[in-house]
Amino acid sequence: MKINDQSKLILSSFSGLTGSELVDPNLPEVERRQALFEAPFAVVSHGTEADPIFNYGNKTALELFEMKWDDFIKLPSRLSAEQGTQKERDQLLARVAENGYIDDYNGVRISSTGKRFMVEDAIVWNMRDDDGIYRGQAAILYRWSPL
Repeated sequence: MKINDQSKLILSSFSGLTGSELVDPNLPEVERRQALFEAPFAVVSHGTEADPIFNYGNKTALELFEMKWDDFIKLPSRLSAEQGTQKERDQLLARVAENGYIDDYNGVRISSTGKRFMVEDAIVWNMRDDDGIYRGQAAILYRWSPL
């Protein structure tokens, strides 16, 4: 999926599930996608592969995970969590799959250089396209702190 299509999917699936908007809905489509990419909060998404791979990270997410776009979109999302937290991460993703979204995720993540950070009250949601087909999951990280 192209970045423009992924941005649109992230925005529409979030608003459809939560009733809230990540960016101003009155902006033209191109400006909405740009606002999402440049937002002061981190937004990431992964696809539906057996071992899901990130397919979007906005500027804040790329900085937080200390990665370039081309490397980030090749990374299995499970590698953003420490080895010892994989079971916790699997439980989180199962809760999201069952409920559509959660808005209370707290957990440790790790950057490409090994820096650990605590994510607090993140929102994680299922992405479905206009036909209702499941396209993966996305997350918004509003608050994090280094460990």
